[in-house]
Amino acid sequence: MRRKRVLIANRGEIAVRIIKACEESDLETVLVVSEADKDSLPARLADKVVCIGPPQVNLSYLNIPMIIATALGSGVDAIHPGYGFLAENPKLPEACEKNGIIFIGPRSETMRQLGDKVRARELATTCDVPVNAGSKGITQYSDIEAKAQEIGFPVLIKASAGGGGRGMRIVTEPKNLKNAFNMAFNEAKQAFGDPTLFVERFVQNARHVEVQILADDFGRVIHLGQRDCSSQRRYQKVIEEAQPIGLPKSLTDSISEAAIALARGINYNNAGTVEFLVDIDREQFYFMEVNTRVQVEHPVTEEITGVDLVKEQVRIAFGHSLSMNQSDVQFAGHAIECRVTAENPMNDFMPTPGRISRFVVPYGDHVRVDTHCHQGYMISPFYDSLMAKVIATGDNRELALQNMKKALSEFEIEGVKSNIPFLQFLINRPEFAEGKINVKWIENTVLPEFTQKDK
Repeated sequence: MRRKRVLIANRGEIAVRIIKACEESDLETVLVVSEADKDSLPARLADKVVCIGPPQVNLSYLNIPMIIATALGSGVDAIHPGYGFLAENPKLPEACEKNGIIFIGPRSETMRQLGDKVRARELATTCDVPVNAGSKGITQYSDIEAKAQEIGFPVLIKASAGGGGRGMRIVTEPKNLKNAFNMAFNEAKQAFGDPTLFVERFVQNARHVEVQILADDFGRVIHLGQRDCSSQRRYQKVIEEAQPIGLPKSLTDSISEAAIALARGINYNNAGTVEFLVDIDREQFYFMEVNTRVQVEHPVTEEITGVDLVKEQVRIAFGHSLSMNQSDVQFAGHAIECRVTAENPMNDFMPTPGRISRFVVPYGDHVRVDTHCHQGYMISPFYDSLMAKVIATGDNRELALQNMKKALSEFEIEGVKSNIPFLQFLINRPEFAEGKINVKWIENTVLPEFTQKDK
């Protein structure tokens, strides 16, 4: 009897991560690559590699017909989308369902509903999960103007189909609303093909807390704790931690319970992340969205729970029940993840593609590095600039932070500029050590001082 076979529709460090999980689960791997990735580390590790197109993502990693044809031609049983690219596009699981291929993720209808931010807010309300004061879907300025006046300024405009900060604008005064609406409308239409927006109250002192959930097809739903992703720049996460610090236990318990209630209420299956905005001043939390995939920051959860999230994803997709109950989940210590990117932090984080001439990763009992890079590797201008994720752990946050400082000081990268100097500056800030941060902390406090320090 042949081993089951999984096609990985992704690249970079997440492709390496999935390949290793499949190997440990006795599964064969088929990797699709673009011409730019034929000699990549994932391509060296996979059992079979199929080139599906040129470097441009619309002709390769976003080409669903080609991916499905490759899957059928390679006799795979399942497809894992990783994160990014097609990971939250319901058309991929739909194509899998039509062609008898297992999709390692939630159902297409679930993905479609939760991909619409307005619909997701409605579902959360139905499940008695708190949502911030806001509107339904809006495409006319007059509607958003009326709702903004009702909510009160400042407000936040968001794209209904959006993510990653695109189609998002903070408006502090009524006179700026029209211009912000037009910019968000056009950006949403261009980026997502859907200009629908919604507006909500802007929380000025907020933390970003998310809950990792797992759900099987036998009615079992569990959570694996929370992650704090408040260290952000332009709505992009820079550092993530498990678990959050400085928040009342009653509040974090309620956040986990809300995530479970939502997952049960919508009959969610596989892995997912329910994201919340925490109003620190009011000690209240509000639903933001559900990411229907494995997260970039999933390693911090794995490190404090000992649960391999990718293996659990595969297990659920192949029709098995979760390998644990909620009572089996134990939390030990603290974990911090830093995203190391090929960017120049002194030049507005401009990407720095090129060939890596030296690449020495840190190692030790309390350090994990997820990467696809190596000495001689070419950072392509066609893709995300992420080079590695450094995860440091400790019995408590202070020790985890000490181990992260040591790890970053030992990480050697030459040939391209990286954001490591910025990460070191950030984690040495007293506010970070004390956990006195919010989602605007980096932009309002850290960046201005960092850019001035060498002048």
